[in-house]
Amino acid sequence: MDYRHEWKHEINYSDLLCIRQRLRAVAESDPHTVDGKYLIRSLYFDNIFDKALREKVDGVNLREKFRIRYYNGDLSFINLEKKSKINGMESKYQARITAEEAQKIVDGDIDWMMDSERPLVQELYCKMKYQGMRPKTIVDYTRQPFIYRPGNVRVTFDYNIRTGLSCTDFLDWNCPTIPAGDPIIILEVKWDEYLPTIIKDCVQQPGRRETAFSKYAQCRIYG
Repeated sequence: MDYRHEWKHEINYSDLLCIRQRLRAVAESDPHTVDGKYLIRSLYFDNIFDKALREKVDGVNLREKFRIRYYNGDLSFINLEKKSKINGMESKYQARITAEEAQKIVDGDIDWMMDSERPLVQELYCKMKYQGMRPKTIVDYTRQPFIYRPGNVRVTFDYNIRTGLSCTDFLDWNCPTIPAGDPIIILEVKWDEYLPTIIKDCVQQPGRRETAFSKYAQCRIYG
């Protein structure tokens, strides 16, 4: 899979209103949302040494992390994902899994993964089996996404970030979560070969700089 460019900016609610108004004039809302939003639940993995967390905090140039994710409480569409980063660019590999398979992974019942025809499932199996990788924490948040097709641009606003602490009961939508620190809004911009000027102009706000904010790292502060 090709790597994509990515910007992240920490913004406030006033910024969100201004940027969203501009985007609505030139971009389209993601057609798969509900009322223009996703409610996203992810379960992140790490090993016994917190490798993914430490590499993020230390700014390691080449790193990866695994997670399982679903949207709006819909257990019929669950993805296992691996995100890789190098030189500030990212790629994402995905494999569909069932709710039953997700529950088995959470429970540590992983032998079946070895014989899966999905390479990403096999890779996670190897890392759980031989590197001690385990589910670490649930990360919940709300996302408002916009799409601009030239350049394959995706602009998202992420907020209401919550952590499940040490809870990994991923499939239970009622699993208790708490706010992951002070309220924060993260603007993310992702694109392929070029970022069109019209989108670059839309997302610029005076005094806002790129950030290396990580929702996983923020949530791991609490568990």
